[in-house]
Amino acid sequence: MTIKFGTDGWRAVIGEDFTFENVRKVAQAIAEKTLDDATLRQTNGRAAHPATMVVGYDTRFLSDRFAAAVAEVLAANGVQVWLAQGDAPTPIISYAVTDKGASGGVMITASHNPPRYNGLKLKAAYGGSASSADGKDVENRLRTHAEQGLAPKVMDLEEAKQKGLVQLFNPFTAYEDHLRTLVNFETIRAANLSVAVDAMYGAGRTHLARLLQDAGCRVMELRGEMNPGFNGCHPEPIARHLQPLLDEMATGQYQIGLATDGDADRIGAVDPGDHFADPTFVDPHCIMALLLEYLVHDRGLRGSVVKTVSTTQMLNRLAARYDLKIHETPVGFNYISDLMMQEQVLIGGEESGGISILGHIPEGDGLLMGLLLVEMVAARRKTLTQLLRELMDAPDVGPFCYARNDQPVRPFDKATLVASLMSAAPDTLAAQPVKRASDRDGVKFTLADESWLLIRPSGTEPVLRIYAESRSDAQVQQLLQEGAALAQAQIEQLQRVAA
Repeated sequence: MTIKFGTDGWRAVIGEDFTFENVRKVAQAIAEKTLDDATLRQTNGRAAHPATMVVGYDTRFLSDRFAAAVAEVLAANGVQVWLAQGDAPTPIISYAVTDKGASGGVMITASHNPPRYNGLKLKAAYGGSASSADGKDVENRLRTHAEQGLAPKVMDLEEAKQKGLVQLFNPFTAYEDHLRTLVNFETIRAANLSVAVDAMYGAGRTHLARLLQDAGCRVMELRGEMNPGFNGCHPEPIARHLQPLLDEMATGQYQIGLATDGDADRIGAVDPGDHFADPTFVDPHCIMALLLEYLVHDRGLRGSVVKTVSTTQMLNRLAARYDLKIHETPVGFNYISDLMMQEQVLIGGEESGGISILGHIPEGDGLLMGLLLVEMVAARRKTLTQLLRELMDAPDVGPFCYARNDQPVRPFDKATLVASLMSAAPDTLAAQPVKRASDRDGVKFTLADESWLLIRPSGTEPVLRIYAESRSDAQVQQLLQEGAALAQAQIEQLQRVAA
């Protein structure tokens, strides 16, 4: 098989392609890259930096054993390893990379993917996702090893511990200290809030609940027990997977509900609704818009705004309101990370719920975003629904409605489909003139009223994602329908040509 790194590492089905043999092969390539990078730094006259890696893992089936396998290979190659002593969220492991001054990190997780998947995320020394070039480097080394018939080096974990090459550690303490510099725990404490937290059986279990309790909240944690198969649920914090949280919020006991995905780098929220009787899901578009407005208006912070092509136009309008620079990137937090390393970014995120802010590592962090949402609710003494209504009613921001459909498809050449869609760009969509078309990531059609339609092949699954944002739910649905028809027509045409 060919191991390919997507926008945030490598993912595959456990027992098919994600096997101990393949994980060790990837670890060998990472070990050699880490050692070569350390040698290059010394050759260029920079301060000596020992080859050191942080290794963590989530709650998925065999994640702890896969992490041990990675550590055994890294140690056998002479790389020093800090191995997390228990399952931990990706943002905590990513922060540990910077806290330990490590060369990088490896996180065993498939994030929000279904339970049958596992994966490996490669982290850079700055704590964010490794670059596309780093992923290609690992792929090239894997190819060379296969051609030369080279097997991974392996050292038994206990031997590696005895030799001091692998050290177990608790990554939470340093992360919590850092978080207290970004979140006002006293503001939260003064509000005496009740919060429901849905860990979705993921690595955020206990961590977010504990942080909120430390801030003086009364916390009910749902789905926080260890369940490597996620009890059959899909650990993605979107409305259709959060019925237990919605049901708990319907009891009227909580001011806010929070949910994190399988490795807690994404956030979702549930508001109790009017009179605490109609709980509603608050998507990441709204979360980002609310937090941007709060950080600027209440906190007095400034910086640029970074969003992916699939993220709300409300951010553009808020950036214009506050005279902030805005960037639009392809989907994938690594693109946001790149900009966070280059300039002062106030907030950066994507529609999937991966968000980070100024002062934090360039990594999506569901724990931090959950705490900031609670701080905002505490500071303003209003629910998310009330705050969002105020934002949507502002003529320079809203209203905007959003939806996404995922359409399973047979494998096809993505570049060819994108080119075909660009050449077939319609003059109008949903009765609105098409102002421009962009192929930055998939094909995005922006309309005259600032509505948009995005048709984008997934980078990790055999799925065509169709996104739309517009001024009404009816117009969103019309855009989705027209987008699906446009994509299907182009796919059928490509299939006819191929035949």
